[in-house]
Amino acid sequence: MHILRSPAEFADEISELIRDVGRHTRFCSRCQNISTSDMCAICADSRRDGRVLCVVEEPVDVTAIEKTGAYRGMYYVLHGALSPMDNVGPEDIKTQALIELVKKEGIEEIILATNLDAEGDATAHHLAKQLKSLKVKTTRIARGVPVGGDLQYVDEVTLGESIAGRREIAQKPEKN
Repeated sequence: MHILRSPAEFADEISELIRDVGRHTRFCSRCQNISTSDMCAICADSRRDGRVLCVVEEPVDVTAIEKTGAYRGMYYVLHGALSPMDNVGPEDIKTQALIELVKKEGIEEIILATNLDAEGDATAHHLAKQLKSLKVKTTRIARGVPVGGDLQYVDEVTLGESIAGRREIAQKPEKN
């Protein structure tokens, strides 16, 4: 309704922007993230830690992790997750290209940051098995209680995983 109420030029501008996305957007040749050039800005950034690779399901996952400011390594986007119910197998997501990238670049650690659901867990498990022969450290993102969450409202699986994955609190030395 907003477009219908707007001047015709507004609809033309939106149409052109949508066409431009299709014309100028591609996938990074290294990490498969969305890019406007052969290599995305993250892969082209020499300040990033090239020894650590965070594997995600979709480009929006890269954006979510980047917003935290907590990660300075590289990424790899699978463009999906294993889902036998939907007939999505390893050949349907970019797992083989990931293995080749790890071999080629000598990655030291892979962080499996697939979604924390059945498909994401199946994908992480499959990738961990595939990466085992490459002798690369493979980790999985943590699960736990959200900041600001009340324990009484957290599901049993999440709460159990947060107890199992607990970590020691670093004690700061007292100042005299």
